[in-house]
Amino acid sequence: MAFQLNNEKKETENKTIRFPLPLIKEIESVLEGTEITFSKFVIQACEYALKEMEPKKKPLVKE
Repeated sequence: MAFQLNNEKKETENKTIRFPLPLIKEIESVLEGTEITFSKFVIQACEYALKEMEPKKKPLVKE
């Protein structure tokens, strides 16, 4: 299944993470003209990665 952007809102908690500058620029260029924030993109990308991981390597995450 292809990665799809959505504007769904969920309960959140702040976390501080660092990104390489080229990655930030690439993500921001993809998001230009959309209503998707950087944070929403990162959350969706992480959810997609977890969903697509092989089951034996998937970490336990409570929702």
